[in-house]
Amino acid sequence: MQQHNTPLETSRFYHIYNRGINGENIFLQENNYYYFLEKYAFFMHPVVETYAYSLLRNHFHLLIRVKNQELLEQFARNSNSIISSEGKGLHSINHIVSKQFARFFSSYTQSFNKVYKRTGSLVETPFKRKEVNSEEYFTRMVFYIHHNPQKHGFVKDFRDYSYSSYHSHLSSKQTKLEREKVLGWFGGEHEYAVFHGVSHNLLNIKDLMLEFD
Repeated sequence: MQQHNTPLETSRFYHIYNRGINGENIFLQENNYYYFLEKYAFFMHPVVETYAYSLLRNHFHLLIRVKNQELLEQFARNSNSIISSEGKGLHSINHIVSKQFARFFSSYTQSFNKVYKRTGSLVETPFKRKEVNSEEYFTRMVFYIHHNPQKHGFVKDFRDYSYSSYHSHLSSKQTKLEREKVLGWFGGEHEYAVFHGVSHNLLNIKDLMLEFD
């Protein structure tokens, strides 16, 4: 059984996902999606690499890799974070990323609450995480995340959805996504697009479904 409060270990890949409290919407207007990504980049880019994402009305999906221990220790020093010399407990290096996610969610929630005149938590805690521990899992997860808006009926074709990383991978605009790594994984832009065009017929993603999917 997946433990949702386990630390995110260095140099490992994870599927991060979460939703609003009781399924409440966490994105109400177009600018909310972009603000969420801005906040995410500010808080999370120093500690994780981001490979794919999809933001839906009441939940989101991220495919990340935690940065290595040296980079996390450097971040901790620069941010005056406390690190346990024994490498254990809530002050261990492996808890830095979870703490950054908590800061990120708190910052977005405070701004959201101020704009929409609400109070209290916005997203569920603890946030959900599953380790992506094989090459096949990584490949299927990229498609699963991009396909999610279509599965939920927001669009007829997920490639028409605006708030996922699918088009960002094919764009030439500056990005904090690991674009080159993702495209290289699939063999280039053409192969990436072809994969997404046919994989819904080739990949069984039912076993990737989540409790709120």
